[in-house]
Amino acid sequence: MSSHVQIHKRQPERAPGILHRSSSTIHPDHQVEVRIERPLEFTRWRLISAFMFVMFVLILVLFFTSDLFYVRSIQARGNDFVAREEVFAFANIADYHMFWLDPDEVRDNVLRSSSIADVAVELGWPPNLVSIHVQERQPAIIWSEAGNETWIDIQGRVMPARAAMPDVLRINSVVDAFGGPSATLTDLRNLDKDLVLGALRLQEFLPAGANLDYDPINGLGWTNERGWQIWMGIDAAAGMSEKIKAYQAYIDNLDSRGIEVSELNIANPDAPFYRLLWGR
Repeated sequence: MSSHVQIHKRQPERAPGILHRSSSTIHPDHQVEVRIERPLEFTRWRLISAFMFVMFVLILVLFFTSDLFYVRSIQARGNDFVAREEVFAFANIADYHMFWLDPDEVRDNVLRSSSIADVAVELGWPPNLVSIHVQERQPAIIWSEAGNETWIDIQGRVMPARAAMPDVLRINSVVDAFGGPSATLTDLRNLDKDLVLGALRLQEFLPAGANLDYDPINGLGWTNERGWQIWMGIDAAAGMSEKIKAYQAYIDNLDSRGIEVSELNIANPDAPFYRLLWGR
């Protein structure tokens, strides 16, 4: 009879956890990392920050004290007749700092000139802080009054004459019986553009080198090749074309009748009249 012997292995007894305060041994798996701030690194960042602040202050001081950033002149483009100095004066930005410039305001200022039709303003950096591109009004006629000339554009805008323009139609303000001009530019600040358009239509019919006259009552006229004073009133191009046809018809009629006149007035085509030449 076999015997079974059971062998029981005795488990080792667990010792209770004991905290040894005096132990300075630290297990390798539970090491604590300790960082120590380096005073030198902290000081370096403080110096960099201080340097950047000082540089910022110096830049601001440079911006507001250096003459480079104040407007002393401008670049002007597109100005054939208006001087750059005049554009600068109208812009009204002398001694302005570049930070104070408003392109829209500068544009509005330059447009105050009667000679300027449109303006584009560009802002930049020194040395070209401000560039102004202008579009000038072109004279359609030259108004001559007591020896003084004034330009008038196609819209009737009155502006100073700035150069000799031999190819532009000239209109002479006639002198009344008392020796004074019968129409002054004070009366013509808002010149009707129909007068300008009518004058340009008449120019096509004038003899070479002839100028027009203007009288506030009789309107536009000229002295034809026979020495007759012709008055056509004031009309736009379309109305003036009809009056030119009437003028040609009256000339043919007077020629067929052998009549010489000193004045032919067609200002009112429904009631034209003429004055006989003295002695005829």
